[in-house]
Amino acid sequence: MDSTDDSTWLQQFWSSLDVIPFDEVLRIAIIIVLALLSHVIITKVIRAFVRRTIKRAPAKQMANRPQSNDPDQMIAQALEERTAQRAQAFGTLLRSAAVIIIWTVAIITILSIIGINVTPILASAGVAGIVIGFGAQTLVADYLAGISMIFEDQLGVGDVVNTGQVLGVVEEVALRYTRIRDFYGTVWYIRNGQMQFVANQSQGWTYVLLDMPVAFDTDLNHLRDVVNAEGQKLYTEQASGGDLLEAPYFGGVEAVAGDAITVRIQGRIKPPNQYAVIRSVRQAMKAAFDAQGISVPQQIIQIDKMPPEA
Repeated sequence: MDSTDDSTWLQQFWSSLDVIPFDEVLRIAIIIVLALLSHVIITKVIRAFVRRTIKRAPAKQMANRPQSNDPDQMIAQALEERTAQRAQAFGTLLRSAAVIIIWTVAIITILSIIGINVTPILASAGVAGIVIGFGAQTLVADYLAGISMIFEDQLGVGDVVNTGQVLGVVEEVALRYTRIRDFYGTVWYIRNGQMQFVANQSQGWTYVLLDMPVAFDTDLNHLRDVVNAEGQKLYTEQASGGDLLEAPYFGGVEAVAGDAITVRIQGRIKPPNQYAVIRSVRQAMKAAFDAQGISVPQQIIQIDKMPPEA
């Protein structure tokens, strides 16, 4: 549309306001009232659903946690909290979409009632949408990826994730970007469209996985008994609702090389404090090895790897 078409359209609009019959004014008023009612009702319904979901999940989780030592039940309670987070995000998205749709339909209907030809407007909107779509492909891709991530519950606030670019804790999940703080304290803003994969270490449960070296001549049966006994001690002495979902146990021989045998200690733990739990389990196992005379070879073995610096 050129400037002449714009001026013609404006003249048509203002002239049409002077000759609007009363019945059309009444229809316009009814449309506005219906739009307002739809806006209020849909907003209240969505907010009520979100509030009910958010209240129910944490209340149930807090009521059951002190009395529950069942790992599967604790996992289910953690997933309920994630449901509340998803409900909050979806509520915001649905409210915004509903408001835009309601008032767009209402305005187009009102313009057609007062005699304005809405075809050029719709055509211009279509052309503008195409231009914006070509010019902001990455932005649109980010928003679509953000909606997909929230809908599929790929990650949430507080999750420990590895996106390929960074390993850290999720602090914010927006439609366009995700904010992650790595274990050096650096905050990363990653566009959702750039995430090719998300390795989530906080959904439900994760593993204690420790590979500890011992001397080649160590009695493995004795070592197994020591590991299992210490793991059971850690599990039973933790506070109710602690991070260990089961007692760490002897997982077997992971490798044999030179004068060392590498054994694996494993067990399920509750995120997101898995790294602190792994360090405490490693310390307890080292103390148990020392108390039982189980020696560790005098060589440097890299067990864990810290995430790369930004």
